[in-house]
Amino acid sequence: MIDDYLRAKRLGDRCFRKDTIRGVYPYLPALDEIVSLQDVSEEPVGLIEIPIDKIVGTKTKGRTESFARNFMPILAQNSEFAAKWIRLYDSAVTEGIREPIKVYEYMRQFYVQEGNKRVSMSRFLEIESVLGDVTRLVPTRTEDLENKIYFEFLDFYRVAPYYDIAFSHEGDYAKLAGYYGEDLKKTWPVEKLENLRSNYITFRKVFKKEGGDRLDMTTGDAFLVYLRFYGPRDLLGMDEGILKSRIQKLWDEFLVSGTEEVALALHPSEVEKDNNSLFGIWQKKPEFTANKPLKVAFMYERPAETSQWIYGHELGRNYIEQVFGPEVETICYDDCTYNELLRWRIDQAVEAGAQIIFTVSPIQMEETLKSALHFPDVKFLNCSVNLTQSSVRTYYGRMYEAKFLMGFLAGTRNRGHKIGYLAAYPIYGAVAEINAFAIGASMADPESEIYLAWSCEKDKDWRGFFREMGVDLISGPDLIRPEKATREYGLYREEAGEIKNLAFPIWDWGKYYELIIRQMLEGRWENDPLGEARALNYWWGMSSGVIDVILSPHLPYQTYKLADILKQSMVTEALNPFYGEIYEQGHKKIKGYGTPKLSNEEILTQRWLAENVIGSLPQIDDLSLKAKEAVNVSGVIEE
Repeated sequence: MIDDYLRAKRLGDRCFRKDTIRGVYPYLPALDEIVSLQDVSEEPVGLIEIPIDKIVGTKTKGRTESFARNFMPILAQNSEFAAKWIRLYDSAVTEGIREPIKVYEYMRQFYVQEGNKRVSMSRFLEIESVLGDVTRLVPTRTEDLENKIYFEFLDFYRVAPYYDIAFSHEGDYAKLAGYYGEDLKKTWPVEKLENLRSNYITFRKVFKKEGGDRLDMTTGDAFLVYLRFYGPRDLLGMDEGILKSRIQKLWDEFLVSGTEEVALALHPSEVEKDNNSLFGIWQKKPEFTANKPLKVAFMYERPAETSQWIYGHELGRNYIEQVFGPEVETICYDDCTYNELLRWRIDQAVEAGAQIIFTVSPIQMEETLKSALHFPDVKFLNCSVNLTQSSVRTYYGRMYEAKFLMGFLAGTRNRGHKIGYLAAYPIYGAVAEINAFAIGASMADPESEIYLAWSCEKDKDWRGFFREMGVDLISGPDLIRPEKATREYGLYREEAGEIKNLAFPIWDWGKYYELIIRQMLEGRWENDPLGEARALNYWWGMSSGVIDVILSPHLPYQTYKLADILKQSMVTEALNPFYGEIYEQGHKKIKGYGTPKLSNEEILTQRWLAENVIGSLPQIDDLSLKAKEAVNVSGVIEE
């Protein structure tokens, strides 16, 4: 009917005028003008249902100027084009669209070769998908982020042929597969793929109703955030009101995921409210007394005596009890070995009145996030760094500063230029610690070689490796394991079966917890210190007193004195190991002489090793189960 064409044309004219005013090309893009066939390879896909919103243009320029950018017609009602559009429209309304369109897919978008009017009518009738015979144009692999994500999509599509879900970040298709208990290597069972389709369609409907289209993210990005908190099981048959409530609770997490911004607070003052300001004066200081103490809970995976890492946090918990006395009451749960048990312990802590809950391992982050949504009035912090979430703050130490100083000491004390370095997990910040140590050692001894081993690798004898390499000076674990006390920690030398400790780094968790808890006690905790929803990570270092290095009194006086000078330079931040010229393995230049230090993000996410390091990052399959769990949350290596 002519009236339907005129309504469609009005939509096209409106889009055309708006684009023209904004200076945007007002017609459909032509694929032939975007990509040359010489730069791509063709791959037949066959007949599939194509999401209508993924059809963005035409294959050739022939009919592009018949449509506005929204595929609505713009030619006059008395044109031959309009007459054909109307005839096809009448047929489609009475008999449906019977013939598949013919399209080319390039970078997850579709360009029509035959069937432009059918696409136009489908859009006008608000049909969500059309049947199309698809030929894929595959580009050459590059290091461009969009290209990498596209090839991940191809891996996903080959095992789970579904076009609707798009992501903005590398690695997200593998995460999606993981939530459904699958991977990107084996074909998904039909029922699992249908489960994904129905889940995504259900989520997309409510997400868009709630205004998700206004966010700077794809619906797939938001869907992945949802799965992280709630998983895929409950979506089938879920009441729309419950899903709406969950999406509203997750809104700040969507905002964070959309920007992927992580705010790294390098000093305590950056996240404290200024009580001298007018805003601070208006805020009533909370009153905590012996009768009404601030209650703080700590969640440990296992007892402190069985873990060097947890033992350090337990010392910190004991410290704050001594510092604050009856104003602060603490409790620890030392058996949070899996998510269900951690959830139960958090429920117990909240029921007991806990106002702050610390979880001390990256492995615990997933359940910490879910609990933070469930208990919005409780403050949750997880011991990790560089993770994107707004519901939970993270805290970690700039240990690379201490490792740089220890590397320098090792460079002054090594024999034969060989030094061993035992690393724990390949997570955010860990590679920077290795490189800072190596750079520090090369400052004292330009010929030094750092032999790298990983304690988290299965079936690897790191002690035997160091003996085989002729290494007797070793940077070992940072802390003592109380259950099996040994002197194999810090920087030590093994000689004739005896171990002599030269220096060791300190994670002063007591000081860290004191600084955080004092914010609460003195009313200086700012609920939204950044004024917007962003992931907030505390990343404090030597200048805050939470990281230090203890030197052996047996070191030569001159070495001790020079190390102290370097230490004070680190405290005042006049010295940074990642300033100036840096080379990675193979003498590849990372940055040149006189250049500023690496950014905080570049330091945290390092995947390269300094040129004097002998060794490599481990493969994911070589890691222990615990290490894999940590790497899945905050790792710098990928499967």
